[in-house]
Amino acid sequence: MTDYLVKALGFDDQVRAYAVSSTNTVGEGQRRHGTWPTASAALGRTMTAGVMMGAMLKGDDTLTVKVEGGGPIGAILVDSNAKGEVRGYVTHPQVHFDLNEHGKLDVRRAVGTDGTLTVVKDIGMRENFTGQVPIVSGELGDDFTYYFASSEQVPSSVGVGVLVNPDNSILAAGGFILQLLPGAGEETISQLEERLKTIEPISKMIQQGLSPEEILEQLMGEGNVKILEKMPVQFKCQCSKDRIANALISLGEAEIEDIIQTDGEAEAQCHFCNEKYHFSKEELEELKAEAK
Repeated sequence: MTDYLVKALGFDDQVRAYAVSSTNTVGEGQRRHGTWPTASAALGRTMTAGVMMGAMLKGDDTLTVKVEGGGPIGAILVDSNAKGEVRGYVTHPQVHFDLNEHGKLDVRRAVGTDGTLTVVKDIGMRENFTGQVPIVSGELGDDFTYYFASSEQVPSSVGVGVLVNPDNSILAAGGFILQLLPGAGEETISQLEERLKTIEPISKMIQQGLSPEEILEQLMGEGNVKILEKMPVQFKCQCSKDRIANALISLGEAEIEDIIQTDGEAEAQCHFCNEKYHFSKEELEELKAEAK
């Protein structure tokens, strides 16, 4: 099934809600970077949160999420936009630990709890919006919840989950974000809190085949959900050979000549998707002429 995201309102427009199935999207990230299970869960949770946050943007706006918790996984970097496109990587993809005391992948140990979660939004203004909060749990769902409450002053609940197969491929991935809108009543808040205490983990719901719409019904109750929009979600990188070529041109004529003399060719690799771009001596000569 193709990954997709839904935007909705709940409880007579008192709650804004997002839910996404991201199994294939996270699976593409796992395949491209060869992540081991604990690293896959950390990257997948961040990508899932990132694609939902991207869906809150408009037009050509973009955002970047950076998680630096001081753990062995290193930094996690995720880019997303308003079109349901997301890409991401983790500094050390081959990180895995035994399951934690709850029988789950030990994401907290991989991410670490001594550092920051940073969100940078490019919304077409002269200055980008940057929000940064300390990492409070390392499990990431709680960290994004804290980010919304602290940096954007929006009371929220964020759930993200990833299940990994024995062969390291992704079995299930998905997430939700619920946000209280101004004027949300105490009864609504109480109902939501009760439901959040009793629902199954989000990754289990995805594994059981629940759609994003059905996940929102689990969270808010049947009849309480008004779907506004549905959009496809995918792992998509913005890199291309042309972009790499422009980066090489920006190095200048002397630098390109040095590459030609030293190596005779050039190869560049994109961090986000691991795609490799090769430039022959002839191509480098053309770029050098353009740099002139």
